[in-house]
Amino acid sequence: MTAIDPKDFLIPLLDAGVGFFAGVPDSVLKEFCWAVDAALPAGRHIIAANEGAAVGLATGAYIADGKVPAVYLQNSGLGNAVNPLLSLADPEVYGVPMLVIVGWRGAPGTKDEPQHLKQGRLTPPLLDAMEIPWWVLQDHAGDMAGLTRTALDAARSRRGPVSILVHNGLFSAYDGPKPAAPPAPELGREEAIGHIIGHLRPDDLVVGTTGMISRELHDLRVAAGQTHDRDFMMVGSMGHAMAIAVTLAAGRPERRVVCLDGDGAALMHLGSLSTVAALKPANLLHIVVNNGAHDSVGGQPSLGFQVDFPSIATACGYPRALRIDSAAGIAALLGDNRPGPVLADLHVRKGARKDLGRPKIGPHENLDRMMRLLGSAE
Repeated sequence: MTAIDPKDFLIPLLDAGVGFFAGVPDSVLKEFCWAVDAALPAGRHIIAANEGAAVGLATGAYIADGKVPAVYLQNSGLGNAVNPLLSLADPEVYGVPMLVIVGWRGAPGTKDEPQHLKQGRLTPPLLDAMEIPWWVLQDHAGDMAGLTRTALDAARSRRGPVSILVHNGLFSAYDGPKPAAPPAPELGREEAIGHIIGHLRPDDLVVGTTGMISRELHDLRVAAGQTHDRDFMMVGSMGHAMAIAVTLAAGRPERRVVCLDGDGAALMHLGSLSTVAALKPANLLHIVVNNGAHDSVGGQPSLGFQVDFPSIATACGYPRALRIDSAAGIAALLGDNRPGPVLADLHVRKGARKDLGRPKIGPHENLDRMMRLLGSAE
């Protein structure tokens, strides 16, 4: 597969009048996302909290200027976008033309992680079921301007979404300017997770969100010679770690449950904080490991450092919420025996080791180990 310069795909879109982009960063599209960010002025490229919101943002932009907008997402995020694509943008509802650029993880015939394989296989049938016309970028690499015209003409004529699928590894590295990084916190993310592990109680359960956090949790346990029986390491379902943790905590009140969330993940389904506050499990410690970036998919900025997670949690009804950024703060947090739920906004640096591994146990085994530990396995 010959690599494509992301600007060679972006420029025909801009030339054709696409002047608004919204989406959720994706590892397949990360180089394209950097190119979009450099090319668009403020307010014309928005990194959305979730993929459904990106469809809404694109709809508002279309109403404002009448130009076809673009939405980008990983195919795993199509689940978040199905409702607004069908009940908002669809030709049978409001009829909003838009281009949906999809990073195609788990495409048939490619190697990928287990959480991507079924979604990869079902991506084209899902688009077909939604009656969304689609093309594969790789098949038109020699005439991307022609593909752009065809796709945008189809979006306008049908007054609805169309899609272009992008294979993993298709884009070459973006070589242009990137936004300046914010001031770096004291702790790296893996270092902070190591401090958390070092202060866990013997019977604590851990729910790690998808991406680097669970991968680092896995490697740190291996390095310490510890088992993974107490860890639920998510490999998909971004944004749902706290939903899993709250009912696990409510169902096992004799054990503390520590949720290692991410800032991008927490923002994706922020409404779950209200569920945590409503259930009020006293044994839940919700730690947002916040590096202000979508680090697992390329390092594009999130709103993590701009959002006041403690104030939001308190307003939702968490009894306590705080911000920490040091090893001493982590030790005090994990050693505090007051009832929860507690939210801690833990500021860390972005970045990961180049040799960071992936969990060596599969999702089924991970789930079964924790359930056997708890005596809840059938």
